[in-house]
Amino acid sequence: MQVINPSPAAVYTGMTNAAIRMSTNEGFRSLWRGISSVALGAGPAHAVYFATYEAVKQAMGGNEGNSHHPVAAATSGACATIASDALMNPFDVIKQRMQVHGSIYRSIYHCATSVYRSEGLTAFYVSYPTTLSMTIPFTAIQFTAYESISKVLNPGKKYDVATHITAGGLAGAVAAAITTPLDVVKTLLQTRGTSRDLEIRHASGLWHAASIIYSRSGWTGFF
Repeated sequence: MQVINPSPAAVYTGMTNAAIRMSTNEGFRSLWRGISSVALGAGPAHAVYFATYEAVKQAMGGNEGNSHHPVAAATSGACATIASDALMNPFDVIKQRMQVHGSIYRSIYHCATSVYRSEGLTAFYVSYPTTLSMTIPFTAIQFTAYESISKVLNPGKKYDVATHITAGGLAGAVAAAITTPLDVVKTLLQTRGTSRDLEIRHASGLWHAASIIYSRSGWTGFF
């Protein structure tokens, strides 16, 4: 749904419409295209993420006492994101390429080698600055909101599943709403090599991609 100027067969009116048409026309398994790339990269990336988060949080005194440390939480989340996204970005590019409507790629290896031969190593990292500009504020907002909401709902810091679910859900929703425009820009950059549109194929970075989206769809194109 975020792809700019898609083929007529890939124009959807909403999430439900997209899911129904994709499963009907391309098979139910098409909804899981690219999952192999996610699975391969997610384990190492998340290990790096949480190791970095806890290390920075400890170094900034975020584990001291029972008081709230929003700055430590936000900084720790940002540092963790920079480290994990450096590892995960190529896998995310491969996932996006495999998920595009009419994708010709049969496997992670086929996609990775094809992209590298035709577009070079930069294709795997052209969206990295945009990814960071999205995920750093997302993570900072998410963890700050999560810690703040948890503090209000559970001041005693006792283990409570309902509190974790509620705080996590609200924090994630707020962060996602704020950073969705950057996610749209990231998708354009990561899938530019599959587009037949020359302007999109030559999108060079965040601001160029954003200007393309705005010129064609206005502000609604970012949401």
